Amino acid sequence: MEGGLIEIGLGLKAGLLGIGAGFAVGLAAIGTGYAQGRIGSAGIGALTEKPELLGRVILLVAIPETLVILGFAVAAMIIILLGG
Repeated sequence: MEGGLIEIGLGLKAGLLGIGAGFAVGLAAIGTGYAQGRIGSAGIGALTEKPELLGRVILLVAIPETLVILGFAVAAMIIILLGG
């Protein structure tokens, strides 16, 4: 019976690590989507008035993507450092 309890404990640890990593990426993606939606709509409004702002608008839309990259890095650290 003890062997069964150990296997359940390891499965629970792996599951909780997976949930934590999923939250790290998922919540970062939700925040990025929200930010990009607001920035994109404001950027299109600005481009209709001043087309020369295209480079700045593209840059401002790309900046929130770093949040997802950081979320992925945190998820990888959770799995690698705590999963081992």
